[in-house]
Amino acid sequence: MIIFGSAVTDANLYDRCALKGINLAKEDDSIVLAHQSTGTLFRNYNLVLDLAKEHEGMEALVLLHQDAEICDPNFIPTLREAFSDPDVAIVGCAGAVGVRSIAWWEGAVTWASFTHRYTELGGGQFDSMSWDDARTPSISHTGEVDVIDGFVLAMSPWAVENLRFDEALGKLHGYDFDICCQAREKGKKVITADMRVIHHHSLDLISDPETWMEAYIRLAEKWEGRLPHLNDPGTDLHARALRAEADAAAAKGAHASGQLRYQALERHYFELTNTAAWRFTEKLRRLRNRFTPSNGARAREAEEQVAAMRPHEPTGAPRRAES
Repeated sequence: MIIFGSAVTDANLYDRCALKGINLAKEDDSIVLAHQSTGTLFRNYNLVLDLAKEHEGMEALVLLHQDAEICDPNFIPTLREAFSDPDVAIVGCAGAVGVRSIAWWEGAVTWASFTHRYTELGGGQFDSMSWDDARTPSISHTGEVDVIDGFVLAMSPWAVENLRFDEALGKLHGYDFDICCQAREKGKKVITADMRVIHHHSLDLISDPETWMEAYIRLAEKWEGRLPHLNDPGTDLHARALRAEADAAAAKGAHASGQLRYQALERHYFELTNTAAWRFTEKLRRLRNRFTPSNGARAREAEEQVAAMRPHEPTGAPRRAES
């Protein structure tokens, strides 16, 4: 029996995304534990673990965010195959190696079979590296990793029995990094599997940088020197240095968010203007803008937004020759 669990803060979002995917993937005897969130994600997930333990015959517990939609009808068979190795404790659809902090994007992503779907700027999606089989690079592969992206996180019966989310770490960030470190410290494996999922998420990767940095520091202090893949900074590790490191990693996350927003806006602008109807009505728009200045101002403002978000070359960098 496969159990699905989710911490719900937005019932409509849960119904539209997580529950829709669960209904696609589940079997007749599958159990759904939708827990109304009353505190931190760490606390709510621990409550789901306690509920899951009560069910005999559990093969795996799948914890998923309310905005994660399973779109793979073979999700459960793939999950069973992944857990056929008794040493596997945690399975996800995206993961990386060389991860030394909750800034897991600083590691090397080896597999990511999900797509990031957003609603801003007219909506769109960014496919991860392993979403499209035809475009998956040859270096991508499923298998053992340091950390998986916890928006979909499957746990073996051993993991449900022996691991718990550390509620002292914070409210939201770092729960996946911590639980993966716990499993690996106990000699178990964390692996990725080819499970297709849609993540319905905004373009903001880090919505609360201050909370994220606090979690970064707590986790760095907790796991310092405890696992071989983590840096051992020595005995002079000070909170001030950790703060600087966390700030730098958060800045990289914010930069990635900015790039996503720029690409989304550019794509939206291109799709809007690269049509026969747009080209055919160009003269009419110019005529209208001449007599209605506000329309022209809005058009120029949209073009200026695209130009402002376009990455600039460093000062003094040679310019490419115009073709």
